[in-house]
Amino acid sequence: MKRIIFAFACSFQVLISSAQITTESQNEYRLYEKKAAEKRLSFKQNPNTLNYDVKHHKLDLTINPNSYYISGVVTTQFVPNENLQTIVFDLSHQLKVSAVTQGGQKASFTQANNELTIQLPQAVANGTQGEVVITYAGTPPSENEAFVKSFHSGTPIVWTLSEPFGARDWWPCKQSLNDKIDAIDIFLTTPSNMVAVANGLEQGQVNNNNGTKTTHFKHGFPIPAYLVAIAVTNYQIYNQTAGSSPNTFPVVNYLYPETYDAAVSQLAVTLPVMNVFEKLFGTYPYHTEKYGHAQFGWGGGMEHTTVSFMGGFSRGLIAHELAHHWFGDKVTCGSWKDVWINEGFAEYMAGLVIEHLDGVNSFVSWKNNKINSITSLPSGNVYLTDAQALDSDRIFSSRLTYDKGSMVVHMLRYTLGDEVFYRGMQQFLNDPAIAYNYAVTTQVKQHLEAASGKDLTEFFNDWVYGEGYPSYHVDAETLSATQTKIKVSQKQSHSSVSFFEMPVTLKLIGSDGKSEIVVVQHTQNNQEFIVDSNVGVVTEIQFNPFQDIVSKDNTVTVKSSLKAYGNEIKVMPNPFQSSFKVAIPENVVVKAMSLYDTKGKLIAQNINNPYSAESLANGMYVVLIETANQTYYKKVLKN
Repeated sequence: MKRIIFAFACSFQVLISSAQITTESQNEYRLYEKKAAEKRLSFKQNPNTLNYDVKHHKLDLTINPNSYYISGVVTTQFVPNENLQTIVFDLSHQLKVSAVTQGGQKASFTQANNELTIQLPQAVANGTQGEVVITYAGTPPSENEAFVKSFHSGTPIVWTLSEPFGARDWWPCKQSLNDKIDAIDIFLTTPSNMVAVANGLEQGQVNNNNGTKTTHFKHGFPIPAYLVAIAVTNYQIYNQTAGSSPNTFPVVNYLYPETYDAAVSQLAVTLPVMNVFEKLFGTYPYHTEKYGHAQFGWGGGMEHTTVSFMGGFSRGLIAHELAHHWFGDKVTCGSWKDVWINEGFAEYMAGLVIEHLDGVNSFVSWKNNKINSITSLPSGNVYLTDAQALDSDRIFSSRLTYDKGSMVVHMLRYTLGDEVFYRGMQQFLNDPAIAYNYAVTTQVKQHLEAASGKDLTEFFNDWVYGEGYPSYHVDAETLSATQTKIKVSQKQSHSSVSFFEMPVTLKLIGSDGKSEIVVVQHTQNNQEFIVDSNVGVVTEIQFNPFQDIVSKDNTVTVKSSLKAYGNEIKVMPNPFQSSFKVAIPENVVVKAMSLYDTKGKLIAQNINNPYSAESLANGMYVVLIETANQTYYKKVLKN
């Protein structure tokens, strides 16, 4: 396993809301997460397992869905961090061990209090690799519902759901919440008419000529014990191919025969969802193996690495479980305080499915629903305090962890722009110190700062560590048919934040019905902007038209004075080809000038005057001119 420095890991994520998930089912999913969190919070890692690191497990198991029983041989390769004469594994004492060997030599052992303690015939020196082989069998305990036998249309099925500490109920392991096994091989011997499922890629099947077969799965990525999963029933397999060359990979779906046709129809959306995620966040993390789904006897889902166990196939559930393979499985939040890295990003990825498959209007509606939930109360932080991290209700708060977490992710994208945001997040996911490991909030910030060149301290202080949201007032005065003076102020719902510094999007609507989008950089309260527009006299302004900022009770007033103001500042020539100059009267002191695109993305800061723009692509830009009293927005066209 990879040794991790964090005290807790929190990779349990089950479901995310979307337009296709009902409120009732969403609450059911999150209730399950909360219950799992309660169990995890009460979990105390066995101190007797801290003196070694598991490198590889080989699970050779015999499962018959007609019986609630398991037998198997588990071979474990490990490296101790001290000289080791005795090794301890987590294993329910209801499962009886019949033999343990080390290098072919029998080892003595004892079982008590869900521990298997082995006296090694040969001591293993610190930093060297050892191996033990454990043979066991029995009826797994049922209280954790980690190993379950149930039925679908009268056919028996066995499946596992080990989160958070149920793995010991069906195999000898090291149950660590902050340690990952480097690789696993799973051999499942089952009745010949049954189909076996496990993590990783199927390597082949062997007919044992006695009414059974053995199926071999290999998973070569780090994985915690509780994400190791198996299932056995009369599955009918539906294969898809995802990815793009050279990184195509199979999507293997294990379906109940009685609902096969309906499931196949629903699963068609898996490929476009995968395409969205790969386009935005990089190649599927386990593309050298597989992705897939396996139906099981629970109403929600669980993102077991490379094969999500599914109680249904709504698009929202498919998107959520797949999203967690980037945020949750590949990169896991390093503590409960950082749970938004798992749930906020997965929630937002499901929202991105709506944006890319349903369109902008549907995505705006999705964001509006999130904002209404977040602003239903005036307080609430995304990064948890020490006390909050002990409260499962707070950890899995729908309003804060899921809804505000996802909108914080969106506001990072909105503030930085698509290209920078997605590049920064791909760099985060591919950081060797983070990939297939654990991450904390400061690492998200560091990667986005590196990608953007911006200091995001204020953003994180306001939106991640701070509480509440702003309420904006926009006071506009039309000065002419081409100029409008706009004053933007805000109040905060919570005292932890004195001012939310954000780009603010406004939709200017003219008397002739034309409209134009303007983005102003709101860096101080009661800030005034002189904005050029081409819609005629502005008669209406819509604030935050695309629901990009979490805010509430925003107001706008527009009045007309029709007295020219600010025309003394001009950009020449306009249009331009290679350079332009801003003409400034002698009585005006300019503090700084910057160049933005029309969406508010910063192109160049503190530009020279005149400005050489030969490297710019043709198109419309906005020159931001800061003076002592106002901020001017002048449009300039390169052609």
